[in-house]
Amino acid sequence: MGDILFLAHRIPFPPDRGDKIRGFHILRHLAKLGRVHLAAFADDPRDMERKRGLVPFTASRSIIFRTKPQWIAALQAFATRQPVSLTAFASEPLRAAVQGILTRHSIDTIFVFSSQMAQYLPPPGRQRVIMDFCDMDSAKFDAYAASGRGPMRWMMQREANLLLAHDRAVADRVQASVFISDAEAQLFQSRARTGKIHVVENGIDTMHFDPAAAFKRIESVNGPLIVFTGQMDYRPNIEAVSWFANMIFPHIRVAQPAARFAIVGRQPTDAVKALAALPGVIVTGEVADVRGWLAAAQVVVAPLRLARGVQNKVLEAMAMARPLVVSAAAAEGIDHGDTIRIGATVGEIADHVLAVLADATSAASMGAAARAQVQRRYSWASRLAALDPLLGRVPGSVAKYLSF
Repeated sequence: MGDILFLAHRIPFPPDRGDKIRGFHILRHLAKLGRVHLAAFADDPRDMERKRGLVPFTASRSIIFRTKPQWIAALQAFATRQPVSLTAFASEPLRAAVQGILTRHSIDTIFVFSSQMAQYLPPPGRQRVIMDFCDMDSAKFDAYAASGRGPMRWMMQREANLLLAHDRAVADRVQASVFISDAEAQLFQSRARTGKIHVVENGIDTMHFDPAAAFKRIESVNGPLIVFTGQMDYRPNIEAVSWFANMIFPHIRVAQPAARFAIVGRQPTDAVKALAALPGVIVTGEVADVRGWLAAAQVVVAPLRLARGVQNKVLEAMAMARPLVVSAAAAEGIDHGDTIRIGATVGEIADHVLAVLADATSAASMGAAARAQVQRRYSWASRLAALDPLLGRVPGSVAKYLSF
């Protein structure tokens, strides 16, 4: 049995944001099935040092620091009639690293994490290829186009069309295409008209995300605390917190003047930082451990209007036994068992949040039920077991070099 090549658009360590969390757990699962060689990009200088954390799970690591400006990627995309999503991740050093791995090692399985990395696949041959699309990114750009105007609308629609064509071609050549939820898989099937589509859901580490675990608690915040967590340079998150802070939170403060809304996450844009000037709004920036803020929250919100796949932020808050108020888009793909409240409009979300804040006993019951649901439904081991038949391997067969 040969080795496994894992291609990732972002180094899957540390597992501290959505794509890196899924990538890390898949990588760790693959390491139980065979020797894994990782080829990935890093976009945070600190990750070039942190990559040592992957030593227990990988036989080799080829990490390229990605510095290409977006404007150069855009020029390359227009010159080559490709989506920017591909040219942004086009790299000769990584191409050479992948070729070196294929030359030096007997690779019989290639796992591609995100469709940008499919450009590094060798010509079809003896390797089994599993493509983890995660979400349907072309649909995200469709949504951007629908809300855009002028040249930006045209650019977003161009990206959506070219990316769909690319993803369709990739799906046609691989042995299995994986999506994070039934909704994403069905949407891709309806638009791409291709087969071999499978669903491998996200999980959650309920031992780490546990309100009883040992982690640093934050200092108490005066007044009821409402928390949003996420990567704060990501457009759907930016739009969500802006909508909540400007449109929804003022309604909440009429009834709860002491309420605070904390936006917790790294790399807040200037637009996000500016929200801190609003009454009761806190912008933390990067925090060492998000669990402290989740544990302190009276209610966690995820009012995303544009969301794809499964939101890790929702699973994390559920695991931390927090009452949740989310949009339908944020809840999509999650088997939450009616343990969270879902709203569509400003009024509905505000009313749900106020109802949670008004009844601490009911809120505690909501949180406990949410944690019980993820414990029953979302262990990583059970979710990733769906990969084994696609890979044709038996767990634990050749993982002697690992030290978990």
